[in-house]
Amino acid sequence: MEIRGGLPPEPAAPARGQSYEGVWRFTAPAVDVSVPQARHAVRDLLRRQGVPAHDDLVQGLLLIVSELVTNAVRHAALLSPQVAVEVAIGAEWIRVSVEDNHPYRPKALEADYGQTGGRGLLLVREITEEAGGVCDVEQTANGGKIVWAALPLAPLPGITSPRRAP
Repeated sequence: MEIRGGLPPEPAAPARGQSYEGVWRFTAPAVDVSVPQARHAVRDLLRRQGVPAHDDLVQGLLLIVSELVTNAVRHAALLSPQVAVEVAIGAEWIRVSVEDNHPYRPKALEADYGQTGGRGLLLVREITEEAGGVCDVEQTANGGKIVWAALPLAPLPGITSPRRAP
């Protein structure tokens, strides 16, 4: 389903287990306006499904979505006029991925504080690792790529959100 006006994605597969579990996939044109639309669609999906995620995790996840869609729009639009965003939610984890048809495999860049850009994947990696998750880039069968991040729904032992501290 193409995003129009921030509409939430429709389920790609029926939920199993917990009521919030499932896989949702939507496509959007590789244009700048798709970045906030994708972020809002994922936020609305999490709310609608009642995903038990603390606010810090949701904010980190939404930042990841923004960075991944921005990268696809900026670097892959020439060969990939559409990007696909997938959200997979399990009982203990949530995974977001962005797929495009461009063959270039991005790498997380080292922080160069003299540059004004180029740190998006480094930021994605840092947010993911801080949450106790993993991220990677995979090639697709058609020569494109999928950049994904998976985060646990429960915080790591010993890590307490400042807003949730006792």
